[in-house]
Amino acid sequence: MNMPAIHRVITGHDSQGNAIISSEGPLAVVTELKALPGVVFHEVWSTGESPARIDNGNDPTLGPLSLSPPRNGTRIRFVDIPPDSPELLARSTEAVLAGFSEVGDEGASTAHKDAPHPLMHRTKSVDYGVVIEGEITLVVDTGEVTVKPGSVIIQRGTNHAWANRSGRACRMLFILVDGDYDPGIAKALAEGG
Repeated sequence: MNMPAIHRVITGHDSQGNAIISSEGPLAVVTELKALPGVVFHEVWSTGESPARIDNGNDPTLGPLSLSPPRNGTRIRFVDIPPDSPELLARSTEAVLAGFSEVGDEGASTAHKDAPHPLMHRTKSVDYGVVIEGEITLVVDTGEVTVKPGSVIIQRGTNHAWANRSGRACRMLFILVDGDYDPGIAKALAEGG
């Protein structure tokens, strides 16, 4: 995949309260997943509480990758998604779980042999997904939709996967917000297994 690097600018305050540019340059964490070759996470920022603390703290992206946002927090990242390959589509559930383990959330995987896509997963978050480049198909339990640049997907804790059937790379921007299920939805999910 030959996508351009992400340029990040971080602002802050000096001791007199003046706005400053704290740093500018490439992202500190850009990781290609070993278990899912071609999938690249570009970690931009995260917050760990709401309301978010406004400070001059350290870069919160340093450390282990985590698929989900922190409890009561947010996460923003770009993800490069290569075209689906025959190898990906033939992966065992165990191989898929290795990919989710690599991003710190094996429990997010809902993979099983009859799933509509091997990378089906669910996180307890509201995710805003924006297609930046390429084309991708959002696959859910009972449907799918293909989206292109300019499309925004509001993912409300549903079981889903991203299928790249276009033959070229797709880059998406994701903003994840920690959430809790409505009691009725939580009950249906618990009863449905």
